[in-house]
Amino acid sequence: MRDLSQLYYFERLLEEANNDLVREGVAAGLHPIGSVCSLIPEPLLNLPGCFSVRLRAPRTGSIDIGTYYMSSLLCECCRAVLERAVEGGYQFLDCVIAPDACSQMNRCVENIEHLKCVDKEGFFVSYCDAPMKSDDTALRHYVRQMQAHVLAPLRERFGVDISDESLRKAVGQHNRICSLLQEISEYRKEEDPRITGYEFAVLCTASYCCPKALLIDRLASVAEELRTREADPKPAFRVKVVVAGSEIDDPGLIRLMEETGARVVADRFCFGSLPERVPIRLDDTQDVLTQVCRHYLTMGKCPRYMNAQKVSERQDYVRQLVQEYRADGVIYQQMKFCDYWGYERAYASKNMREKYGVPTLSIDRPYVTGNSGQLRTRFQAFVESLEIKRL
Repeated sequence: MRDLSQLYYFERLLEEANNDLVREGVAAGLHPIGSVCSLIPEPLLNLPGCFSVRLRAPRTGSIDIGTYYMSSLLCECCRAVLERAVEGGYQFLDCVIAPDACSQMNRCVENIEHLKCVDKEGFFVSYCDAPMKSDDTALRHYVRQMQAHVLAPLRERFGVDISDESLRKAVGQHNRICSLLQEISEYRKEEDPRITGYEFAVLCTASYCCPKALLIDRLASVAEELRTREADPKPAFRVKVVVAGSEIDDPGLIRLMEETGARVVADRFCFGSLPERVPIRLDDTQDVLTQVCRHYLTMGKCPRYMNAQKVSERQDYVRQLVQEYRADGVIYQQMKFCDYWGYERAYASKNMREKYGVPTLSIDRPYVTGNSGQLRTRFQAFVESLEIKRL
């Protein structure tokens, strides 16, 4: 296939946290808000005058400093983010808002605050609780937490308008990004997809790390280009897979999978599009904040939701993706030492094979995968096993 004309631009955006669009937003007087988890609804961080930046640590080398403060038995992603903070990589931020969801990431953010890794005047950190269920009681608690620890600080510190009208505007912008990514994602359902999993991962990851308003035109240009793009006459892959699991903020891991012949057609992981990039539907029956919080509780597929209904829902969802995207198998991946996904990966991968009959590869991995020979071998063996099943 011919190269996407915008791909290099999006790849460059992922090379550093303080990328070109972030700098452009800051120069325009917008407040950059650091985010570490999807349990803080994105529209709340993208109200007029603000934009969210999901924290990543691209091009990570040593994480010795992060390990010193957090120990070698905690998630490498959290240690890498702390390392980057100590290096000064997040000096552009005006604040970080973190949910009490993953205790390891919370410890990372607490260290960023305690060590004064961001010395920008007025910088602050806000913490809020996140429910572990998705019932009405949890929703009411969630709304109160978002009001007290997200909206109120933004209004008090930066004078942000948190009215229903302002929230609707933020949701509309969010939905525009989601709709564009959904349109692009539909091409992954084709027998011979006209976009690779790596290309889509680059576009989707960038949508978490840049001012939304500055990204829309670029994404719209890619969507228009794909309408006339044609796949290669001979498929450049051997099997199709769904990837599920913990955070993948480096599309290089997706590229590694695809180099072994596995075309990634669906992404059920943190920084993915399913279901994080499903538009939020609003009506006039309730206030906007309650509707936004309900959407995140209902659509959320994080293993932090531990009730039996949510556990089954997550597995059913992955199975539905396999069917909808006509995948041959599932790759469940987990960041080393991730508590939530450690349990989820073991249980879900077993059920996916034995209960649903879906071929499944289960792996744990470091934060920095690079061109890992061990992972490449695992992916190659899985691809070959899927091909044998066709015989």
